[in-house]
Amino acid sequence: MSVTLAGPLADRSAWSTEECSIGKAMGVVGSRTAMLLLREAFYGTTRFDDFAERVGVTDAVAATRLKQLVELGVFEKRPYREPGQRTRHEYLLTQMGRDLFPVVAALMQWGNAHLQHSGGPLALVEQETGEPVAVRAVTAAGRALDVEDIGVRINLDWLRHSD
Repeated sequence: MSVTLAGPLADRSAWSTEECSIGKAMGVVGSRTAMLLLREAFYGTTRFDDFAERVGVTDAVAATRLKQLVELGVFEKRPYREPGQRTRHEYLLTQMGRDLFPVVAALMQWGNAHLQHSGGPLALVEQETGEPVAVRAVTAAGRALDVEDIGVRINLDWLRHSD
């Protein structure tokens, strides 16, 4: 069971992976801490102390990773001030960060299916109907695909713009 590599991609030893989108994405969110910070942001966490506590990391680890995610454009840092308190910052997902939701949801779905008993402690549902939500590979028209149905080709638009 695998994705089909066709044409010039069939000989994988003949092409470079320097521009691999998966490798670049892992450089952004490839740590456990980054993924759990994203999880918390999707659950509504915005404040530093809450991130550190809920992810179970030290303040130093949370600060370092949040700073990196801000620099990469996944979060934006916004000041707030409660009456009588000093100015602090909250961390809000940018559109780039929000676009990672299917990735986080797919990991949750996979963990529920393969690592938990009885489907895991949480399930994603459509808010209005309560219908279960599933992350799947789909065509632009919305038809669900299995891995064997998917091919990989060279993106000619990317080639034209990469020079």
